Amino acid sequence: MIKINNLSKTFKKQEVIKNLTTEFKEGEKIALIGQNGAGKTTLIRCILGQYNFEGDLEVLDLNPRKDRRDILQEVGFVPQTPPPLKMTVEELLNFFTKLTNTPKEEFINLSHSMGLSIEDNLRKPFFKLSGGMKQKLLIAFALGRKPKILLLDEPSANLDPQAREILFNHLQNFRKDSLMILSSHRMNEIKSLVNRVVEMDLGNIVVDKTVIPEKVVTS
Repeated sequence: MIKINNLSKTFKKQEVIKNLTTEFKEGEKIALIGQNGAGKTTLIRCILGQYNFEGDLEVLDLNPRKDRRDILQEVGFVPQTPPPLKMTVEELLNFFTKLTNTPKEEFINLSHSMGLSIEDNLRKPFFKLSGGMKQKLLIAFALGRKPKILLLDEPSANLDPQAREILFNHLQNFRKDSLMILSSHRMNEIKSLVNRVVEMDLGNIVVDKTVIPEKVVTS
């Protein structure tokens, strides 16, 4: 679903991704791990078409820079840092409903499950919501549309323990044919979800291995 060949990305003469080559396939649930500055978020943003880059990158056989609109129809994304959007919650709800042809109820029910009442916050600008509320809303918009590809950059950041558990339950039951990439510092949190681990360091992939999802043992 994603093909990468000799991908490089440089910021102010600093090469953040260095001639990276790999593939991410249908049905894979990938833990994308590594220290801060390893290149994880930059890779995700290249996949989303947010950055220019050198090399070849295809998402669903499309170019993420030239065909970004078509690609984003099939990709759900939760950023590590929520954007400072001035749109109200109601405007965002209407936007995602129209953009993705998804019933509003899908987004509303998902937000409810994580403890966020969209109805009580419709008139609030997104940027005035608390960090946890922003995260829950973005997760609802990403998962509710049931995309072919899910890109989650530290998705449990700002979530309370109960919402975090509910999120991972949703991910556990998400469509099996999807490609899911989870960038996280908390490998213990996502080890029950993933079947492949990709570790980056200084712009390179240093570990790439298939794993068996570990069962979560509750006391």
